[in-house]
Amino acid sequence: MRGVTGRDVERAGAEMVRVLAPHVERDWDVPAGGLDWSCWQTAAHVAHDLAAYAGQFAARAGDAYLPYDLEVRAGTPPAQVLRVIEGCGRMLSDVVSAAPAGARAWHWGPTDAAGFAAMGVSETLVHTWDVTRGLAIDWEPPAGLAAAVLARLFPNAPEAAPGAALLWCTGRIALPDRPRLTSWVMKAAAG
Repeated sequence: MRGVTGRDVERAGAEMVRVLAPHVERDWDVPAGGLDWSCWQTAAHVAHDLAAYAGQFAARAGDAYLPYDLEVRAGTPPAQVLRVIEGCGRMLSDVVSAAPAGARAWHWGPTDAAGFAAMGVSETLVHTWDVTRGLAIDWEPPAGLAAAVLARLFPNAPEAAPGAALLWCTGRIALPDRPRLTSWVMKAAAG
């Protein structure tokens, strides 16, 4: 299986926008699926994580998280939140795409460009699913992107359709033969 790339981060962001942009006039203050956050807060969280991953990897921070946060201003309309997500996704894409071979930064251990890209794709896909649950939109993560994330972050994922397996691995759904997880850990660090 190929490694996750910056282009995959962009594809995940484009998919989020494709799915959610037609619904920006709806009430984004409703809970996002089973989360305590609203749909708006969940989308803003995606932007934050993409920016944090980009900064962390760009700085090659080796032993801890950089002490900064992206804050989407309260009251920002959902359409603009999606634009922030697109921008942050492109930042992460550019940073991991331009990284020299062997570059690492800390995310619970030394993590390579493919690991940071996979985390960005995972955050985007699973939180898109959360928001679609809150807005009552039928959607599942695309199989190709989900499979790439599973191979990189969840090597012990169960046999299932990739989108469903990713949702199970991140504690969102039960599978026919497996109860819903109440805690989970992704394996981003590369040796």
